[in-house]
Amino acid sequence: MGEREFISALKEGNASAYKELVSQYSGKVFNTSIGILQNAEDAEDITQEVFIEVFKSVHAFKGESKLSTWIYRITVIKALEFLRKKKRKKRFAIVQSLFGMESVLPETDMPHFYHPGVQLENKERSAILFKAIEQLVDKQKTAFILHKVEGLSYAEVAEIMKTTVPSVESLLFRAKQNLQKLLADYYNTHHK
Repeated sequence: MGEREFISALKEGNASAYKELVSQYSGKVFNTSIGILQNAEDAEDITQEVFIEVFKSVHAFKGESKLSTWIYRITVIKALEFLRKKKRKKRFAIVQSLFGMESVLPETDMPHFYHPGVQLENKERSAILFKAIEQLVDKQKTAFILHKVEGLSYAEVAEIMKTTVPSVESLLFRAKQNLQKLLADYYNTHHK
């Protein structure tokens, strides 16, 4: 079945088409989510939210981009929204603690690190790298994860992010520079 027929089946509410969609894209959605969120439980939640959103809004999908591009875009948006909400809650907890209101500040250290594409012997270095990625601005983080972690081309990343290929190249260049600085600072501090 071609993509057009597949999308039509999804729009008609075909349960087997939806099951195929989840089977085909759940790994990609989870990997992108965990790359941005760096927490397996949060990534699982976002993965579920993405497929709920796809199911609810597939009738509005016009096919102006590939289905995969649309799903990646939803994933990135949901993951970044989740991060923003989490940061707002953290700021609120800090304000509460300043005024003596009862509140437990959330942990600032990274939770147990897990990414399905990372081998066990690289886990410590990968945790350090992902901690640095977490500090990038949203657009750099998104471009870096989609290109370097998910292996998407510049053109695919540009389409997902609704920008141009030169803009993606610039974001990746700045992301690499920032990561080099962050990692150099880390290694200078921790490995003297």
